[in-house]
Amino acid sequence: MTMCIRQVTDPTEWNAALLRLPTLHVLQTWEWGAFKGKHGWTPTRLLFEQNGHIRAAALALQRRWPRLPLSVMYVPKGPTLDFNDAALFDRVLAELEALARQRRAIFVKIDPDVASDTPQGEAVVAALRRRGWRASAEQIQFRNTMTLDLTLSEDALLAATKSKTRYNIRLAGRKGVVARPVDPDDLPRIYDLYAETAARDDFIIRPFDYYRGAWGDFVAAGLAQPFVAEFEGELLAALILFRFGRTAWYMYGASSNRHRNRMPNHLLQWEAIRWARTEGCTLYDFWGAPDQVNEADPMWGVYRFKAGFGGRLVRHIGAYDYPVLRLLYWLYTVAMPRYLDRLRARHRLARAGDAGEIR
Repeated sequence: MTMCIRQVTDPTEWNAALLRLPTLHVLQTWEWGAFKGKHGWTPTRLLFEQNGHIRAAALALQRRWPRLPLSVMYVPKGPTLDFNDAALFDRVLAELEALARQRRAIFVKIDPDVASDTPQGEAVVAALRRRGWRASAEQIQFRNTMTLDLTLSEDALLAATKSKTRYNIRLAGRKGVVARPVDPDDLPRIYDLYAETAARDDFIIRPFDYYRGAWGDFVAAGLAQPFVAEFEGELLAALILFRFGRTAWYMYGASSNRHRNRMPNHLLQWEAIRWARTEGCTLYDFWGAPDQVNEADPMWGVYRFKAGFGGRLVRHIGAYDYPVLRLLYWLYTVAMPRYLDRLRARHRLARAGDAGEIR
């Protein structure tokens, strides 16, 4: 039976097609492609149909190198299909490989949410390796995550939290913390708190205009909801919850150093979970978990917080690359990172020398 593969240019048709497939992710939606299109990426949306039935979909993002007829391609949290269908998966991979060659891409990267410790995960990895795909050294998104089953009743969800987490949720309420969903007018205030969090935890963020799209466009489309936790009107914590289909993703969080003893983050997370459940979501994705579950991992504290709500660790196969131009792929993934590491090391030594002279 012939497979029909076509590019979709209608937002409603694309999202409706995704919702008819067994696996889906908000990073495969029309809105995510449109958002990335404002920041240097060109989206291509491929739909696979057979006998009038939608079988698979793939949002492929392409970014060109400056002044060179070359590019890289990325299928964020995709492609979308039934991964138990080996022949279908093989057909989708073949099409992505052909598209990458046609577009003069150095490589194409995928990172579908396929659990690694399952027969399905083993079969998917085997299929990728047979076709020449390689496990990527660069994970764009978190490799692993933690999830919560929202089909349980609210009482059952609360009972499933760890006793300390349950105590902190109630403590926040007793200490006057109020957690609630807010409208887009609060996004600048949330960004300021996000910038404070980035400075404290030493990670880099982008200017507000970027998040105006990353958050605001999705709120306007009904695919995201911001939440805040306040004490006497002072913003203590915030998060942005994304949703698509029956899944909610806790993708962005921010918190203040002030009033931490009031446990605002616990109440905030609980209210987001409750909201997702009442909106018909059946799965809550905490978006990110450590590679090694031990105290030495930088994400250990994050893991403990999410586990406190009953989050279940899910390990994924991670990102895989298909090298189209193999020499350039080696330069991009091996030689260039080594060169940048040397530059950073020299920069650190220079800063240390300057500091010594000042002392």
